[in-house]
Amino acid sequence: MNIYGYARVSTKEQNIARQLKDFEEMGIDKRFIIVDEQSGKDFNRKGYNSLVGTEYNAPLLHEGDLMVIHSIDRMGRDYTEIQEQWKYITHTLKANIKVLDMPLLDTSVSKDNLDNRFIADLTLQILSYVAEKERQNIRTRQKEGIAAMPVINGKKVSSKTGRASGRPSAEFPKEWNAYYTEWKQGKITAKKCMDDMQLKRTTFYKLVKIHEEKSK
Repeated sequence: MNIYGYARVSTKEQNIARQLKDFEEMGIDKRFIIVDEQSGKDFNRKGYNSLVGTEYNAPLLHEGDLMVIHSIDRMGRDYTEIQEQWKYITHTLKANIKVLDMPLLDTSVSKDNLDNRFIADLTLQILSYVAEKERQNIRTRQKEGIAAMPVINGKKVSSKTGRASGRPSAEFPKEWNAYYTEWKQGKITAKKCMDDMQLKRTTFYKLVKIHEEKSK
């Protein structure tokens, strides 16, 4: 049986020392410690994929092996995907997972104990439910907050900051009319307009649409 430590931080600036110290204290060989410096928004990560495998590479994890992580959020942020990955590792690859800061999430102690394995799976489902419920509550509070904002000049405005909600409207540069006229006359290209006025392509054509609708 091989024991792998999987550590993850979202950026290089974040400190990974605590996670590595946990693995060192467990006696995990440095050769079997996999590190990702990448967001947990999905599971498309080089280190993680080396453990579970891809359509092009065989997994490092084999039946009976153990993957150790400091906390469940080191696997990822989406609990629905975490459940899928958990099931894939423990049922398909038949490897085990041990979450150090949550002893209930440890399938290695439940290999021959159906009750313990059930508790680990149930705990993960509860965590997934709580996380999803909190996401829904946050979205609801955001919608309620926006709905309660006063409307000034046709826009919802925050009572705290005095700023309008949503993305700021695109503004016409001072030299817009001159550049627009020359562009429509074929004297200059759209790219020159964008470069000279420092506009992104999407912003330029958005302003063109607004300008032409106003001119009708």
